[in-house]
Amino acid sequence: MNDTVRGTVEMSAAMAILGTIGWFVIMSGQPIMDVVFWRCAFGALTLLVICASLGLLRNRLSLRIIGLAALGGAAIVINWLLLFSAFSRASISIATAVYNTQPFMLVGFGALLFAERLTLTKLTWLAIAFAGMVLIVGAAPDSGDVGTNYFAGILMALAAAFFWAVAAIVTKKLKGTPPHLIALIQVCVGVVMLAPFANLSHLPADPWSWAMLATLGIVHTGLMYILMYGAIQKLPTHLQGSLSFIYPVVAILVDVTAFGHRLHFSQVVGAAAILIAAAGMNLGWTLWKSRPSAASPQPIK
Repeated sequence: MNDTVRGTVEMSAAMAILGTIGWFVIMSGQPIMDVVFWRCAFGALTLLVICASLGLLRNRLSLRIIGLAALGGAAIVINWLLLFSAFSRASISIATAVYNTQPFMLVGFGALLFAERLTLTKLTWLAIAFAGMVLIVGAAPDSGDVGTNYFAGILMALAAAFFWAVAAIVTKKLKGTPPHLIALIQVCVGVVMLAPFANLSHLPADPWSWAMLATLGIVHTGLMYILMYGAIQKLPTHLQGSLSFIYPVVAILVDVTAFGHRLHFSQVVGAAAILIAAAGMNLGWTLWKSRPSAASPQPIK
């Protein structure tokens, strides 16, 4: 099996695992604060073993690197809190679709912080994603849902995407640092952040809840990181971007199959618009022909 095939299998498996995370969050039956705390705790133990087995604990990190990784970890933990909270309010399908506005958050940061050029193609993808968002927000939630919860869920998913983009910007500053080590620092930060707020005096009493929480930490954090980072080392960027859309597809299928959530037609169209626009942004699809200039290179789409 060559590297490309192996990387494709690893990335597909990682994204499929990620797509099931909403089911485990809801089925754990625990408060979201506790869910994220235990995900970080079990994830930290798993990643500690992984980093030790790879010899990464011998790496000496500067205070700057540790500080940046911790900052990124705080953003990731807030991202998890918001996204997991959105699942029970706007459904896993809608929350995941809205969450995939991440590329546009990054584009916004690039324009504001790094003076990156906003091309007509990027603005068009942004407009398509915004139209998809309007269709989702304008759809009436099912009778079993509370309207304010539905809109709160959408806002939480958007905020989760924002904090993911913050973490991504910070992580760019950590180039050259082993990614498994960065992940270990991030989940350790999560343990410290959430320990004062987690309900540690009343632990889950049933094995089922513990199994759900352990799976979130061991499989959805530790194993998923191993597969994803292994794939990133083997695959070209465009293939990574293509395979990443397995995640929202699996999440929507899980929501429909496990919880019977059926999207309204406008929600389906809106979710599709967001995912297509995100794919176009990630994969550099070009909508408008431009005349190449010998004097200045074309911006990367």
